[in-house]
Amino acid sequence: MDLIIRDLGQQPYEPTYERMQRFTDARTAETPDELWVLEHPPVFTQGQAGKDEHLLMPGDIPVVKINRGGQVTYHGPGQLVIYPMLDLRRLSYGVRDLVNLIEHSLIHTLADFGLDAYAKPDAPGVYLDQVMYKGHRVDGAKIAALGLRIRNGRSMHGLSFNLDMDLTPFDRINPCGYAGLPVTQLCDVCPDVTVADARAHLIDHLVERLGHTSLETRQGWS
Repeated sequence: MDLIIRDLGQQPYEPTYERMQRFTDARTAETPDELWVLEHPPVFTQGQAGKDEHLLMPGDIPVVKINRGGQVTYHGPGQLVIYPMLDLRRLSYGVRDLVNLIEHSLIHTLADFGLDAYAKPDAPGVYLDQVMYKGHRVDGAKIAALGLRIRNGRSMHGLSFNLDMDLTPFDRINPCGYAGLPVTQLCDVCPDVTVADARAHLIDHLVERLGHTSLETRQGWS
């Protein structure tokens, strides 16, 4: 099976979301799977069951309502976003299998840098304990979020991994629907790790677990 890794740089959210839906609807049994690797300009995205009460004061940052699960989260420069565009039926994966694969890939990436991370069964994503948040040491700080949509056995959306970004927009929302949820990023807990290293390690872990036999890296959409 083939896997195309698309290095997309910074992409505006809404056109990417529209392209994601077109790709999913148009693919056939022979369409290769893809990983879209990118970042977005500042945007809040609200899941299909999202409640407006979790949007505290979005201000000048746009809010886009989308068809993934979950509540509201923030995307912005310095955050690594990866969308696994996969044919789950061809891979013989269920939704829970894909969630576990993504979370374990993130956990092992953080372990590569000496960090002990974990997932929560009732709140998808990856968390760290004993990190500084607003001047206090806290447990359960979220470093990566996860939201998926499965359409006709094919996956859309994916993960966001906070690397080196402005975290203050998270104060304008209840992240993932949890009031007061502490949010952290890699540069604050492991400042010697570069964005490029974190990105490379995470992609390697995802590819290893997905098990595709042929890889191709492409720049941009072509």
